[in-house]
Amino acid sequence: MPDLSNLPPDFLWGVATSAYQIEGAVDTDGRAPSIWDTFCRLPGAVDNGDTGAVACDHYRRWPEDVALMRRLGVDAYRFSVAWPRVRPDGVGAVNAKGLDFYDRLVDALLAAGIRPFVTLYHWDLPQVLQDRGGWPERSTAEAFADYAAVVAARLGDRVADWTTVNEPLCVCWIGHLEGRMAPGERDLGRAVRAAHHVLLGHGLATRAIRANAARPASVGLVLNLSPIEPAATDRPADVAAARRMDGHVNRWWLDPVHGRGYPADMLATYGVEPPVRGDDLAVIATPTDFLGVNYYFRQVVMDDPAGPPPYARQVPVPGSVETAMGWEMYPPGLEQLLVAVHEEYRPARIVVTESGSAWPDDEVTPDGTVEDKERTDHLEQHLAACAGAVGRGVPLAGYFVWSLLDNFEWAYGYDKRFGLVHVDYPTQRRTVKASGHRYAELIRSHQRRAGAAEAVAPVAG
Repeated sequence: MPDLSNLPPDFLWGVATSAYQIEGAVDTDGRAPSIWDTFCRLPGAVDNGDTGAVACDHYRRWPEDVALMRRLGVDAYRFSVAWPRVRPDGVGAVNAKGLDFYDRLVDALLAAGIRPFVTLYHWDLPQVLQDRGGWPERSTAEAFADYAAVVAARLGDRVADWTTVNEPLCVCWIGHLEGRMAPGERDLGRAVRAAHHVLLGHGLATRAIRANAARPASVGLVLNLSPIEPAATDRPADVAAARRMDGHVNRWWLDPVHGRGYPADMLATYGVEPPVRGDDLAVIATPTDFLGVNYYFRQVVMDDPAGPPPYARQVPVPGSVETAMGWEMYPPGLEQLLVAVHEEYRPARIVVTESGSAWPDDEVTPDGTVEDKERTDHLEQHLAACAGAVGRGVPLAGYFVWSLLDNFEWAYGYDKRFGLVHVDYPTQRRTVKASGHRYAELIRSHQRRAGAAEAVAPVAG
């Protein structure tokens, strides 16, 4: 049993998903194509030629999935709203049927005692906006703010917790610089322009949510961050490469949202100026209520002068345990990362908005169970890292497992399974894995501990 006694009594235990990865129904009830629908049609872009057309069929099976969450006993559910389902043209008319879906989902979550955490952008840009230039164009940031206002006006009487953009690094560097995610571009100039407009969109959307929600809104940005280490500390070139990779992965995003502007060393590394206008940097630095941190791995890097920016390359760690994604399992990195972010930037609160792992042996046994010991170990060890960070003063408010369900894992298709719940895709049958049962036990144990502490607390006055 991991020692989680440091976690505060009101600690949020959650699970997370995203719209394109689970909803399916991509051409149902007025939803228009997204850039991921388009990317999936590119030959070789996604393993096995998989697409999100059906995924987990959550658009139709959502009541079953809400019941699963209630069975697990989670406090909160982080899900994303599909922009092309709500505003098929990206701007203009609202698709009532699309917005009604999220309205019903929020009501059902609240009825089940589950707190909705709404993410407004988890990578599914309406294709029509991509055709008009996509995130490298300022108009996309403005359209995002308008879309945020629409969703906040509809759901903001019941939803208190919002995240604007999920993982700008993936949107901009992987999608526009490396080409491994939608829209599949490899252009440094467009990637830097996209990065600025995604951050600008975050700031504009933060203001739009607060202006349009009927109840006070808690708003944050979600960043996927990694502790960075040089492969050889006695090799100056690797030490410098680690600094560049830290700038690329961490500081490029953290600095501007905390009012520091873009890091000067990374501007020099890229050799490209973001298209900053007027008060853009002040908008990007609009105060938020929490920082969402997604953690999957640390990066041990070496100098790679012939590679793409930031001219550093991640290398394997000898003897390490790797997940099915080829990522090192390194729980101490989560505590290290949370403490470093807290000490350097002092966000009001931090929420681990994603943490999870894929393993190759997720199969339902003849007796109807999934014994995923590696995922259970990963879960316990990363929660222990969270407790360690709290013990060191980090204002950590919650932890969301990625993911509730096995799902469409972007360019990896359906082979990589992250879920606490196994999905048999041909039948859509859901089976709670051993890790899911273990998570439920940890939640119950924490709730009992919190209740006992409340019972013995002295009465004020």
